[in-house]
Amino acid sequence: MNILVTGGAGYIGSHTCIALLQNGFDIVVMDNYSNSSPDVIGKIETLSGKKFPAYECDMLDVSGFERIFQENKIDAVIHFAGLKAVGESVEKPLEYYHNNLTGTLNLFRLMKKHGVNRFVFSSSATVYGMDNKAPFTEDMPLSATNPYGWTKYMIEQITRDACRANPNLKAALLRYFNPIGAHPSGLIGERPNGIPNNLMPYIMKVAIGKLPMLHVYGDDYPTPDGTGVRDYIHVCDLATGHVKALEALDSISGARAYNLGTGKGSSVLDVVHAFEKASGVKIPYQIDPRRAGDIAVCYADPSRAKAELHWEAKYTLRDMCRDNWNFIRKNP
Repeated sequence: MNILVTGGAGYIGSHTCIALLQNGFDIVVMDNYSNSSPDVIGKIETLSGKKFPAYECDMLDVSGFERIFQENKIDAVIHFAGLKAVGESVEKPLEYYHNNLTGTLNLFRLMKKHGVNRFVFSSSATVYGMDNKAPFTEDMPLSATNPYGWTKYMIEQITRDACRANPNLKAALLRYFNPIGAHPSGLIGERPNGIPNNLMPYIMKVAIGKLPMLHVYGDDYPTPDGTGVRDYIHVCDLATGHVKALEALDSISGARAYNLGTGKGSSVLDVVHAFEKASGVKIPYQIDPRRAGDIAVCYADPSRAKAELHWEAKYTLRDMCRDNWNFIRKNP
């Protein structure tokens, strides 16, 4: 089976490409490299021992997008491509809605034109909004708190509607919690352009001296140490989840949502201390006021993914920190 991976050079996309190749799938990668690097393609080939077509293309470039479908027999799509910085989405909402929604509509039109009826979408736990209580289950009411989150919400709805209109279209909507970690080889990991948006890249920049300290937003939440609690999941576990979802698509009717998380919450300071143990490096931090839109506790109920996809997370927080440190030492 030949899988088109949009955003395949990105953090989660690149790890998923390796998992797909290791599980006997063929891939075609598309990426515009706006938040990734072309050298990742060679690293995926090195780690998998396999070559594959890779296109530098933007989702808004309809003719370039079309060429990928014309030159390759595509059997399924895993869709990662999109702008993904929460803060930036608040500053540039129109850019986020245009890029993420129009790009996805372009993809769906091409899938329909070329008879592609298998789809796995990179969604997010942000679709659970502010009002649900952890653990989050897939049947909870959905909402969002920023334009990035609303694009995930809207693409999920577009996918459900497309599946209702086309009974042959089958889709898995994978709601990620907080991906961290890196490939155990240290060859690939998360390297965001500019100021990091997520906790672990921020910790790593402090660890190697590129930033003076970590800013911890709020220590007065109703949690064991007062800092926010999140469900951190190893990116390699996440990658396996995409393979399992792809394999299960034939048994899915329409569009089906799945949480990809460990089902356990760790606080910001839990992650800091686990990283310090894994690396031997002290991480200085400063407590700042809470950020608007942050909730106290967020973790998954992953039981549906376990029952229907036969998937569950295997890596521990210690594993995640170890692999992150290994990656940053090899790629300072």
